[in-house]
Amino acid sequence: MEVAAELATQISAMFAAGETPVVLGGDCSITVGVIAGFVRHDPNVFLVYIDGGIDLETPGTNPEGNVDSMGVAHMIGEPGSEEAFSHIGTRFPLLSPEQVVYFGFEQGPPDDEEEIVLRKYAMRNFPASAVRGRAQETATEVLASITEQKRPFVIHFDVDVINFVDFPIADVPLFNKGLTFAETMESLAVFSASPLFAGLVITEINPDHMDEDGTNARTFVRELVKVLRLADAQAS
Repeated sequence: MEVAAELATQISAMFAAGETPVVLGGDCSITVGVIAGFVRHDPNVFLVYIDGGIDLETPGTNPEGNVDSMGVAHMIGEPGSEEAFSHIGTRFPLLSPEQVVYFGFEQGPPDDEEEIVLRKYAMRNFPASAVRGRAQETATEVLASITEQKRPFVIHFDVDVINFVDFPIADVPLFNKGLTFAETMESLAVFSASPLFAGLVITEINPDHMDEDGTNARTFVRELVKVLRLADAQAS
């Protein structure tokens, strides 16, 4: 919680300076701090949540206390959230459910507690099954819906959205699930090229899960730089 609160202050300063932050995590809870910083200046910011999961658990539904799986729940003020964490921003909740768009996640069974919360709020979502094979097209559709409302958006990018068999990099692997590395980068390129793109959070990279010679790390950095260059070219 202390890290998220400090991050909110830093992000707020960057926003005020007209900068586009790129935040390297860390687990997914750091996105709470990033959004808390943004809403100090623009409460209408959207969050595009590219993640293998949907992070809608609370301490009540996950008694093990893994806050990594609770970020969105705290941002939208889901009942059962830890009050101190969900109130770190200048307003509560930080986001309304309609400000969150899920992209690329693996759906759970209908009776899964997170899936129940997702349906309760009718949050917009594009699971991996809807993205695979048409990543650019789906990302373009999502972007169009945001652009229509002329709202800036932040991208949360948990690398566990990438099929671990295709590209081993995540701390919590998804085996033969999720998106390919190419599909993920294609999607990021679409989003980052928008003039409404306001920031990027990257989480859950585990160097110990990569290949020993560092090929995957170099590939990831190279492709990410391409994505951010697109964003920079659009901004200029």
